[in-house]
Amino acid sequence: MRINVTRSALPPMEEYVDELRDLWDSHWLTNNGEKLRRLEDQLRSFLDVKHLVTYTNGHMALEALLRAMKLKGEVITTPFTFASTTHALVRCGLTPVFCDIEENSYTMDPAKVESLITPRTCAILPVHVYGNLCDHEALSAIAKKHGLKLIYDAAHAFGVSKNGVSAAQMGDAAMFSFHATKVFHTIEGGGVSTQDDELKAALELERNYGILDEVTVVHPGGNAKMSEFQAAMGLCNLRHAEENLNLRRHAVEMYNQLLSGREDIITPKAQEGVSSNYAYYPVLFTGGPDVREEMCKRLLQEDIYARKYFYPLTSDFACYHGMPGFDSSLTPIARRVASQVVTLPLYPGLADSDISRICRILTQK
Repeated sequence: MRINVTRSALPPMEEYVDELRDLWDSHWLTNNGEKLRRLEDQLRSFLDVKHLVTYTNGHMALEALLRAMKLKGEVITTPFTFASTTHALVRCGLTPVFCDIEENSYTMDPAKVESLITPRTCAILPVHVYGNLCDHEALSAIAKKHGLKLIYDAAHAFGVSKNGVSAAQMGDAAMFSFHATKVFHTIEGGGVSTQDDELKAALELERNYGILDEVTVVHPGGNAKMSEFQAAMGLCNLRHAEENLNLRRHAVEMYNQLLSGREDIITPKAQEGVSSNYAYYPVLFTGGPDVREEMCKRLLQEDIYARKYFYPLTSDFACYHGMPGFDSSLTPIARRVASQVVTLPLYPGLADSDISRICRILTQK
């Protein structure tokens, strides 16, 4: 049977059907329905944050956030991320300025940020990666020193905390993805967390055409509302969040046991004080791109689909070729990691026997 790099966690079918049942009575399928309001309440509690505004997907959430904050100019970010991060900046008329990453966490290196700040810099947009958290203390200090907004791409950080502080509380705001392959999902979906009342109101306007009430439209907003069917899936999945987290932890511990200590494979390092969500299991093949290609080929021959995630760097995308600043040589650590990294299959329900088989394939001579 094919093993993908990830697989959507689903509640029992009967549970989801039962959650949907009253929609056939109300016929209220979208536009701030009861299930959406209930999901946002529960997510605020789960993530320990004052406000959580949901969207139809994480990318629209990030674009809405950038627009709601009325940012203009340059934003310091990282090329070691999914396409959405960079695309959102460009689509909102902002200029990405790429900062290199740290060796172990694969997140933005705070020591390299200040040299990139110019009079046009308006914000810093770091990315929490694989369940690893950015160095929030250092980044926050830099943002405050220079009067910059600090926004997190927290697509990989649902439920993650450091020393008891939720990732949802970090920065001026954080974007979460609730895509089907994430630790928590609403089929498609996303959200923005913030402690700021005014920003919360602006975010709500962005997702619903800028409509304030039935006769008052105060902003040229878009349409990015989450449906009741998505919210129903979220309500179900949130009930199973801890169970799924424990299953992910078990898989990671087994991978660590079977792969750690090898010189040819670098396995993930736990961050001090961070309670991870075990979103992904990235390994680096120290032999370089050719070794990685061989390992991916071996797995594919056994119908096992790993992923070069993130590769290529967003600064190497064809659509940005020739644009100033889009040059991966400016971020050498990110470029090297991108050339070596593979995320191995990881999801609730991944069998121990499959993990053992994957590790045997990777370690055989």
